[in-house]
Order: sequence, then structure tokens, then C-alpha cells
Amino acid sequence: MAGRNDPHGTNRDIREDVRAQIREFLGTRRSKVTPEQAGLPVYGGERRRVTGLRREEVALLAGISSEYYTRLERGNATGVSEGIIEGIAQALQLDEAERIHLNDLLRGAGTTRPPRRRPAQQRVRPAVQRVLDSMSGTPAFVLSGRGDILATNDLGRALYSPVYADPVRPPNNARFVFLDPQATEFFRDWDQVAGDCVAMLRAEAGRDLYDRRLTDLIGELSTRSEEFRHRWAAHNVRIHTTGVKLLHHPVVGDLDLPFESFPVGGDLSQVLLTYTAEPASPSQDALNLLASWSAANDDIERSAPADDSEPADSSETPS
Repeated sequence: MAGRNDPHGTNRDIREDVRAQIREFLGTRRSKVTPEQAGLPVYGGERRRVTGLRREEVALLAGISSEYYTRLERGNATGVSEGIIEGIAQALQLDEAERIHLNDLLRGAGTTRPPRRRPAQQRVRPAVQRVLDSMSGTPAFVLSGRGDILATNDLGRALYSPVYADPVRPPNNARFVFLDPQATEFFRDWDQVAGDCVAMLRAEAGRDLYDRRLTDLIGELSTRSEEFRHRWAAHNVRIHTTGVKLLHHPVVGDLDLPFESFPVGGDLSQVLLTYTAEPASPSQDALNLLASWSAANDDIERSAPADDSEPADSSETPS
């Protein structure tokens, strides 16, 4: 690592990491496209050492020289034009999320912005919290790009009570998915959730190369979860704004909840996530029961007398 008085060295470290991400991302995308899918001829006696496209085949399809594409895939991405990026995206048959991610990585390869100090915890505007609280029959959350739960309403907190059981604040979806043994029971479609979670973190890492909290989270998950390491190495990215979440809540059982997510104030660093249930469905009945359970437990907590039998632990700090 560069020293405190060597910010340019630190920049080089970050740019080298971005170049490695470009190389690995383009390499994994090449491996997913066969010559047949790309419309290239394959001769019967041809022996191929790669499962997907060769570099020279991507270059041919993109309309650039093989030498230029090879340099770009190795991370030498300074001054790449929009036309070349579009040609490569078409050659590799990238979807919208993959195109955005490639643009983010290529932009970051030449950045000279000094790394930021650890940013302050993201805050949710009071008006946004009031919106959450007004959605009394709908579990709703505000999430950061890292998957931190920055704010929620009462029903959202009740729905995600297993996630909130982790004392670390703010609660983080990715940490729960990969480090909490309850996650595979809570998310009935855990494999899908895990893949989506990693894909969104990968996209967020491309958007903000200097997010220290994200870097720390990825480092923690990579160290503690082999499943995360395997999925992270695939370099998959995804835009995931709607779908159906299959949950098993410890109090009310199974719920099938369609979800929608929306940027908060047009800022991709925070999204509003809402869950609903089909009217008159078992999931709606379960949500109604969960709301009653949440209200009853909230009343019990509010009315419970303080326990003055033992002094407070001075080592603890209020959350």
C-alpha cells in the first residue's frame, strides 16, 4: 500500500485493481459467447483452447484491431471512444447492466481522483422516513448500494426481524445472506437471492471505486464465505428492480411477496424497496398477522418497566 504522503501511489493501486477487473470481466464475458452464437464459422477440424470467443474474434466483431482489443482487455483503457465500447458490447452480447458496468470500469481505469476518507454513514431524509411510516400495510425499506438497511417502517422491521437480529448496525442484506445460517431458511429462494446480491454489489463496486465501506464489506465476505468468493469471481452484474421474493418468516410462515424498488430522489446510492401481497392471498393474510404481531410486541416493549437490578455495562454505547 502507498504511504500517507504518496496519494499518487494509492491511485496507482486502485487503477491496477480496476484494470484487473476489466480483464476479468471481459474474459468472463468472452467465455459465455460461442462462435455459433456470434455468427462466426467454425470448421470441423478446428481445435479451440477456449470455450467462448477468442480475443481476435471479439476484435473482428467489434470492428477494431486484435492488438487494440488485447491492450484494452489488459486494462489499457485510456481514451476509449463510445463507438468502440458499443462495438465491444455488441460483440460480447452484453445486456444493459453489463454495458453500464463496462462503462463504469473503463471510466475508472483512468481516474486520478484521490481516495476518500471513510465516508460518514448515509442518512435518510426525515421526509423519506415519513413516507415509509405512512405505508402502514406495506413493508418498506431504504437501502444503500451496499445493501445496508438505512431506514424502514414497523412492518418492514417485523418482516426482516431475522436480519435485524444481527447486532451490527446498520443491518446489511449481503452480510445476512452469506454469514448468517438463518438466511437459507428465511430466503426460500436463497440461491437466487445470493446471486442477485453479489451481482448488485459487483455493479456498485464499478460505480464507486473509492467506497471504503463497500471495499471493507467485500473483503469481509470474501474472507468468511467461500460461497461469496465463488460467486464474486464470476463477475456477474444485474439490474434488479422488480420480482417476487419467497420468504419463510419465523412467526407467520411462508410469504410470496412481489417487490419494486425506486431510486430515492434520483440518487442511485439509495433505493426505496417495497413489498406487497396479492389481495386475498395467504401471503396477505400472513402480512396482516405479522402487522398484528408487530404492534403487540411494540406495545409490550413500550410498556415494560425498566430493569434497574444491575448497573448498565459502561462498555456498551447506545445505537
